[in-house]
Amino acid sequence: MAQLTDKKIAILVADGFEEVELTSPQEALVQAGAKVEIVSLKPGSVRAKEGSEWTNDYKVDVPIESASVDAYDGLVLPGGVINPDTLRTNEQALAFVKSFFSSHKPVAAICHGPQVLINAEVVKGRKMTSVEAIKLDLINAGAQWEDAEVIVDQGLVSSRTPKDLPAFNRKMIEEFAEGKHKGQHA
Repeated sequence: MAQLTDKKIAILVADGFEEVELTSPQEALVQAGAKVEIVSLKPGSVRAKEGSEWTNDYKVDVPIESASVDAYDGLVLPGGVINPDTLRTNEQALAFVKSFFSSHKPVAAICHGPQVLINAEVVKGRKMTSVEAIKLDLINAGAQWEDAEVIVDQGLVSSRTPKDLPAFNRKMIEEFAEGKHKGQHA
């Protein structure tokens, strides 16, 4: 795996994220040498889910109002049903996401996570995948949706479900190691 020493990665979540879609990428990033921070809509903690069951609380490192794209080298957007639905209606979260694209920094989204990218208006013309449930949402927003375990398009990494996490984590780390991508744009 590529080394991410001296890289700092944000994981943006709200309550209701799919737990393994945070913990697996977080662990892979830390093992690759990255510093990882959880960014959320409020200080304190956020609560995870495993399917329909609430599970653990995770400490928020940076509340969204204090988060700046300049502090990070990449962004991860876990899924879950509630999490992206909350994030995609929050203007600060959308501005934070858009700033990664306008700064040409890599972004990785899995499962329902790409819903946030739809509302951030950054999917048009991009090759992507996601959980089947939001396939039409992505297509209607202008994405070129494909059914694949992982798709990379100019610094944008997307995957379908937790079963794709090994491939997602590998490609995410590769893209974060490469750094800025000129094709990554808002």
